[in-house]
Amino acid sequence: MRVLIVSDTHRRNENYFALLKKVGHLDLIIHCGDAEGSEYSLTQAADCPVQIVLGNNDFFSDLPRELELEIGKYKVWVTHGHHYYVSMGSETIKEEARARGVDIVMYGHTHKPVVERDKEVIAVNPGSLSYPRQEGRRPSYIIMETDRFGEAHFHIAYL
Repeated sequence: MRVLIVSDTHRRNENYFALLKKVGHLDLIIHCGDAEGSEYSLTQAADCPVQIVLGNNDFFSDLPRELELEIGKYKVWVTHGHHYYVSMGSETIKEEARARGVDIVMYGHTHKPVVERDKEVIAVNPGSLSYPRQEGRRPSYIIMETDRFGEAHFHIAYL
C-alpha cells in the first residue's frame, strides 16, 4: 500500500497538484488539516480515496475533527494536532495515541516534518506543502509504504 500524507496546504494548492503528478500511483491520501475550503478540489484531483481532517483554520467546515483508520495491520489516528499542543512537542499527542491503542498518529499544525518511533507508537507529521517552517523551508510531505510483510516505512520528501 502506498499512502501520501500531507498537511497545511492553506488553499495554496499548486504544490499539491504538482505532487500528484510527480508521485505516481497512490492507494490513499491523508490530509492532516488546514485545507481551508479546498477539500473538493483536493479530492477531485486524486485518483484514489482522500481523507481530510479539520484543522484550526478550517472555519465553517463539516470535515471530521479526527479519524481512525485501518491501514494494513495498523490502527491509525489522524488529527490536526492543535488540541494536543503539538507546537510544544509531541509527548501529549503520543500519550493520547497510546491511550487510544493506535499504532500510528498522523498530525499537522507545526508545518515541520517529523517521523518519531517509540516502542508503542509512531508519530508522523508531513510538515506543510505551502508554508514550511523547518530549517531550509522546503515544502514537505511523507510517503508511507507497506512492504510485502506489511511493515510500514515512512519517507519524508521535499519539493
